[in-house]
Amino acid sequence: MIHTTAELISAAEGFQRGIEKQDASILVCAGTGCAANGSLEVFEALRQTLKTRGLHITIDYLLEDGCHGITTVKSGCHGFCEMGPLVRLEPSGYLYTKVVPSDAADIVDSITHRKPVERLLYRHPASGELYATESDIPFYKHQTRVSLKNCGAVDPEDIRSYIAQGGYQGAANALELSKAQVVDEILRSRLRGRGGGGFPTGRKWSIAADTPADQKYVICNGDEGDPGAFMDRSVMEGDPHRVLEGLLIAGYAVGADTGYIYVRAEYPLAVERLRKAITDAEAMGLLGSNILNSGFSFRLHVKEGAGAFVCGEESALIASIEGQRGMPRPKPPFPAVAGLWGKPTVINNVETLACIPDILRRGAAWFAGIGTPSSPGTKTFALTGEVGNTGLIEVPMGATLRDVVYKIGGGIRNDGTFKAVQIGGPSGGCLTEEHLDLPLDFDSLQQARAMIGSGGLVVMDQNTCIVEVARFFMNFTQYESCGKCVLCREGTKRMLEILQAIVEGRGKPEHLDHLREIGHAVQVGSLCGLGKTAPNPVLTTMEFFADEYHAHVVEKRCPAGVCQGLKRYEVVTEDCRGCSKCARMCPVQAITGQVKQPYVIDRQKCIACGACVSACKFGAIQEVA
Repeated sequence: MIHTTAELISAAEGFQRGIEKQDASILVCAGTGCAANGSLEVFEALRQTLKTRGLHITIDYLLEDGCHGITTVKSGCHGFCEMGPLVRLEPSGYLYTKVVPSDAADIVDSITHRKPVERLLYRHPASGELYATESDIPFYKHQTRVSLKNCGAVDPEDIRSYIAQGGYQGAANALELSKAQVVDEILRSRLRGRGGGGFPTGRKWSIAADTPADQKYVICNGDEGDPGAFMDRSVMEGDPHRVLEGLLIAGYAVGADTGYIYVRAEYPLAVERLRKAITDAEAMGLLGSNILNSGFSFRLHVKEGAGAFVCGEESALIASIEGQRGMPRPKPPFPAVAGLWGKPTVINNVETLACIPDILRRGAAWFAGIGTPSSPGTKTFALTGEVGNTGLIEVPMGATLRDVVYKIGGGIRNDGTFKAVQIGGPSGGCLTEEHLDLPLDFDSLQQARAMIGSGGLVVMDQNTCIVEVARFFMNFTQYESCGKCVLCREGTKRMLEILQAIVEGRGKPEHLDHLREIGHAVQVGSLCGLGKTAPNPVLTTMEFFADEYHAHVVEKRCPAGVCQGLKRYEVVTEDCRGCSKCARMCPVQAITGQVKQPYVIDRQKCIACGACVSACKFGAIQEVA
């Protein structure tokens, strides 16, 4: 139990000394991605190998007896998901990629022999250069980690590991200041909400702090629902105490003694680790009553959401916690004035809260010195799509798209050509080659009619159909619409119907005008951010790739060759043996002819299912432009 700031500092020093006594530590990525690829089996193989050789030791043993040995740790996501399962050795910094259980003996040998296992090191796909340590790999070298600093470096299930890294020191500093001073520190840091809107965090806190009430609340919005986004998930799974500390500071600053962490139920590991973190923090005296002898008491609860995308919106999230259907409410009043059960409520997303502890520990000027003047700090992105290195990254605000795609991402995979990036998920917009040098910050992206959103970043190459991408995101937002607003409910449905018709080859020129008209109406007439931003992927792709929409609608072809409904097949006469198998396999009798004579495809009947292509053993049926 820790009662004072002095005891917290002493505990951190003691834990750090104990950790430093070990001969080495093996950090196995146990994030969801690596775990799905077998990292837990790797962990067990490593631990068993160490036990067999008499080298295994636990942190508890190090702290109690001070003896030497090698520890194994299930860490959070290391970020380099493309290369998982990942194993990092400390203090050497060696990073091993694509590890399997049979590699355990060689990894242990590399510790005792102080020499890396070269076949497990990252090799640059183009140059063939080997990189022994994590910090040297281009994927990591060009990042600046704040929110993700501890992910992959601490044991997310051991509070002592977090404390040893300076954990809860920011909260201790905050509790020695007045509430107004804490709010002022956040204001001076110029931190803006990382959930997508970019609203100044300090201003939100200030409003809640200045609103008189007998009860106030703080909420962590962990309802991350964008397709392909896993930034918040990784922080909750890999560094849960950072989220707790951010909430503790927020609660103190605004005068709230109760907080909620709203997490979608599809994140079971995050839920499990958050609940354990809360229990451990209470046992340590860092949550609960009279924290650090400050007179401030604070308690946290985990609320599991049912997975509705709309519950990422503040008022819908509040309704869900209250036990009501998750639907947005008109504003004002804003939650900071009247939120949960009508009381002043501050809602910040996971990444925003993850920035708070270091701001209070290192100062507002430090944070404001990173990034750009209008968008200080860093931003995490889930880098996915047709890029060499996919994974979780964190860069200073203002880094360019070119830096992210080519320096960190390693460029377009398979020597492909960059086509576009969908940024901000279904709420965001499309950026093209002309935007490669655009700074990734709130204001620059807004001017380009895009948005950071929660941080999803999907890279597309020349083989990607832009119209199909727009249809995919519209299908998602239409499905997730709560139905409260007529324009959102019906408008997104009609837009999806039009896009579906276009990719199936039934598009008409007037459909393009209808998409623009309906899209603008949905933006203006929807109540919450889901509806207001739902048309963004469609409208931006229509602007930047008008020729591709024209090809689909007027020329009845998909330039990328993706849309099945626009594919056309014909029989190459000289290759056809007249076996009739294609005709027998065609589900709509679009192929006719005589045995031992070339067959013919009726394009009017053909539904482009491709069954004939699969059936023909002679390669006589080909796709034509």
